[in-house]
Amino acid sequence: MRIGELADRSGVNPTTIRYYEDIGLLPEPERTPSGYRDYTEAAGARLMFVRAAQTIGLSLGEIREVLGLREQGQAPCPHVITLLEQRAAELAERIAALEQMRSELIELAQQARQLPLRADAEFCHIIEAARRF
Repeated sequence: MRIGELADRSGVNPTTIRYYEDIGLLPEPERTPSGYRDYTEAAGARLMFVRAAQTIGLSLGEIREVLGLREQGQAPCPHVITLLEQRAAELAERIAALEQMRSELIELAQQARQLPLRADAEFCHIIEAARRF
């Protein structure tokens, strides 16, 4: 199948498909005598795998590692479990940082409500004063 048909079937645009070829997520397909890419059904399945892996938060580099393990005849699932655990830990750290930021913003808003309104500020006296809190 040509790239347009693969794009339609997979929901991945042709530019992204070419990019995935360039970075090794998709093997380069055979070419027709006229030079068009000729993809197999396996390319569509591989694209669907890449999209599913992205959905659960894996980076393209991590997806390439998983595919590489499979191509070497190894079971990639233990590696995927490690990646998922790492991603969950990273998310926990980001959530904690966001919760801290939320608390700080609430505190800033409460403090800002106590400030008198000032028309003489260069931009906004609340933001200008924030660096002092």
